[in-house]
This record gives sequence, C-alpha cells and structure tokens, in this order.
Amino acid sequence: MAKKQTALGKFVAFIAWLVGIIVSLSVGFALIDGTLGLPNWLGGTVGVPVAAGWITVFTTLLGAILVIIHKLR
Repeated sequence: MAKKQTALGKFVAFIAWLVGIIVSLSVGFALIDGTLGLPNWLGGTVGVPVAAGWITVFTTLLGAILVIIHKLR
C-alpha cells in the first residue's frame, strides 16, 4: 500500500517545489539579462543564452500554472 504523506512532508515538498521555481526563474532571467552566460562552444555569443533564458522562464511558468490547475481540480 502507498504510504500517506504527512502534513510536514507536504510542507517540505511545497517548499522544495517553490525553491525550484525561484531558482529556475533566477537562472532564466540571468541568461536573458546577460548576467549568466554560456561558453562560446555552446553558442554563447550568438544569442543562444537569451533564447535559452526565455525557454527556461516560459517552461517554468507553464509548469507552475499547470501544477496549480491540477491541484485545484
């Protein structure tokens, strides 16, 4: 049988999820602003970091919205 998750376990899981969202958005916006870059061999000078940043931000927000919708159902 599956073990039920306690209130503390749910709280810790929520905090871990929230920290993951914050870190993902921080990395995405750092790539967009140019604070964080990619090495040249990964296309760091041809706009790849900006595209990767926008993809990170978009997919993070999309994932967060989908989780919230799933939890509200």
